[in-house]
Amino acid sequence: MTGTNEPAKAPIRAAVWPDLAMCSRDFSRQAAPCPVTIHHALTAGPNGITTQPLHIANSLFAAELSPNALEIDLPGHILFPALVNAHDHLHLNNLPPLPQCGVFPNSYAWVEAFQPWFERAEVAGAKEVSKSLRHWQGGLKNLLCGALTVIHHDPWSGEFDDPAFPARILRDYGWCHSLQLGRGPKPAYGPEIRASYFSTPPGAQWFIHLGEGTDPVTSAELAELDAMGCLTERTVIIHAVALTDRDIERVIERRASVVWCPASNMRLLGRTIDRHAVRRLFEAGKLALGSDSRISGTRDLLEELKVAAACSDLIPQELFGLASKSGGAAIGACRAGSLDIGNLADLIIVRDFEDDPHEALLHLSREDIRAVVRHGSPAMADPDFADWFEANGIIPVEIWLDGYRKLIDPAILGPIGAAELEPGLKSCGPTSAVN
Repeated sequence: MTGTNEPAKAPIRAAVWPDLAMCSRDFSRQAAPCPVTIHHALTAGPNGITTQPLHIANSLFAAELSPNALEIDLPGHILFPALVNAHDHLHLNNLPPLPQCGVFPNSYAWVEAFQPWFERAEVAGAKEVSKSLRHWQGGLKNLLCGALTVIHHDPWSGEFDDPAFPARILRDYGWCHSLQLGRGPKPAYGPEIRASYFSTPPGAQWFIHLGEGTDPVTSAELAELDAMGCLTERTVIIHAVALTDRDIERVIERRASVVWCPASNMRLLGRTIDRHAVRRLFEAGKLALGSDSRISGTRDLLEELKVAAACSDLIPQELFGLASKSGGAAIGACRAGSLDIGNLADLIIVRDFEDDPHEALLHLSREDIRAVVRHGSPAMADPDFADWFEANGIIPVEIWLDGYRKLIDPAILGPIGAAELEPGLKSCGPTSAVN
């Protein structure tokens, strides 16, 4: 997708609705969140379920109860680490998708077919919205489903540095769009292939769309990338649908990784990575899960997990790992997606309604989440978590999320107009009472 000249960046405001602007917080002067201990909830990890209390102090998971900690009793609940979305284009989530008119041989044909769609009034209007607002909406999309670590496969933008930005966008990585769009000396979009690979900081990962098709063009791409010297342990391949079994083995031998976006693959191509290849990559620790943007993918990572379950033989515990710790490790975000002591205290809280707690994650929609906790502080939660907001000096805003009443930290709503882009997110109004 080619870039465009964007309108000037909107001023960052703490609340999206003008009559709630007085709810703002100054993040730059904010003290660390109050220490918290959660009792009697199940705690989910990649190796199983525990019943030990979960401690949070100084925005991190801690080893023990802190003095003056807020103690929360949550029987009948499960604590999951916040999820890792390994592939998104944050600024594209407000664009109407191309109407389904059959499948394409590759993503390049889809991009070409999309160009006339840009001329439609509703698409052109969506694209004219400032990129800063669209970025923020993409951050909200991820936070609302509990994905707090995100790979944005496009240029870095200043709002990602705002402490209030809803998700943590990984920064120190390199990227190229794809082989066809990244060819030099004047790439159609994004940086040139080899230049971007060799300028990526040491130890950082390099991301590229590759093998996004079912035709000879995309099936030849891995060999071409390898011939360029760009297939190494730093390489993260997005999509990989066209890769053969031999290609998959080559990826693993080179210690590269793959980001799987099954819903986007099925929509554009009519197929995704073969089940046995998904299993092989997962067991090698070289597979992560991405939602892609809504222009081709699902609503969010929770919906992507459902598609991943249908398109693989991975069991619920493995799918949970794919969207958390093991997926994070595959893309170089080794401390994301885990409740380990010393990691950032990012987690989601849900009711325990399945015999297998990991199975519960596969049946969740975002409105089912009881609380999203970001850096040890509630970002969005059901109204009965109001005391936790208060303990952190936050005056939450009441919202409707897909018809369910929630509380949200107003600073996270971002620039005026950003939250209004997110379908299903509405203001309850400044005078409405919490039921």
